[in-house]
Amino acid sequence: MVENFSNDYDVKCQLDTCKTYPAITDSERGEIVCGGCGLILLQNMADASYENNGYSQEDFMKLSRTGPASSLTMYDKGLSTVIGTNKDSSGNALSNKTKYEFNRLRTWDQRSKSRKTAALSKAFTLLHGMKTKLGVPDNVVESAAYIYRKVVSAKLTRGRTMTSLISASLYAACRENNIPRTLDDIANAGNVERRILSRDLRTIIKKLGLNLNQYDTSSFISKISNNMDLKEKTKRDAFEILKRCEKEQITAGKHPVAQAAASLYISCIMNGEKISQKKFSAESGVSDVTIRNRVDLIKKTLKLIE
Repeated sequence: MVENFSNDYDVKCQLDTCKTYPAITDSERGEIVCGGCGLILLQNMADASYENNGYSQEDFMKLSRTGPASSLTMYDKGLSTVIGTNKDSSGNALSNKTKYEFNRLRTWDQRSKSRKTAALSKAFTLLHGMKTKLGVPDNVVESAAYIYRKVVSAKLTRGRTMTSLISASLYAACRENNIPRTLDDIANAGNVERRILSRDLRTIIKKLGLNLNQYDTSSFISKISNNMDLKEKTKRDAFEILKRCEKEQITAGKHPVAQAAASLYISCIMNGEKISQKKFSAESGVSDVTIRNRVDLIKKTLKLIE
């Protein structure tokens, strides 16, 4: 009788005559066999041997047992058809007739790809380029690819450019994962007008029913201060100012980037760092008038500096 075990590999034959015989493991078949009577004690074992993937793409495809992980950022989710070189499994060259047949197969495999597949390939190539420019993590790119696939399925691409839609999907993914990237950052990375990006973003949110959380203002404090090489104490004081502003409930409805820039500006004054509002405006992408208004409100409410 064959018994299936999932985790417990410490099995022994129950016959009295086989107690002195060891169990034999057959890793190729995934079985453990009694050394006395030959009874299969365990089958369908997981292969625990070393995974040798090689160092090149060709070696990986030859040696890997599982293949690369599937990903939404690939147009075919990583499940593509690969027609190899003109050699058989032994490394011998194929005949001319077989070569011709395989070349025809490659041609028809390429032709069989739909226009939707080609469009996804271009869109995700652009997405990877924006990922490099903005420095966003892989999970955000996966979320952006998922949102863009939903956009394509909902047929929202008519009358809209692929660049603006993939940029809007990336911004929505950044909002979902609380990665501080503004509309201006996304627009510059994707070479899209901010007006068009905002319009397509509103369409995606409305049609797909996305519920995007507001950005955490503290994340913009870290981003701006790191880009401007401010002191650590200045950053900590800015966090404290923001915390007091939230306690006084003067951050509701305010632009998070402007609030972060204003908190940092006041913190710079308190710590003796002379940086103009113009520089904060250029770094944050918010007008100096907006920053000045936020600064005046914070000074009046918290009575920090004269």
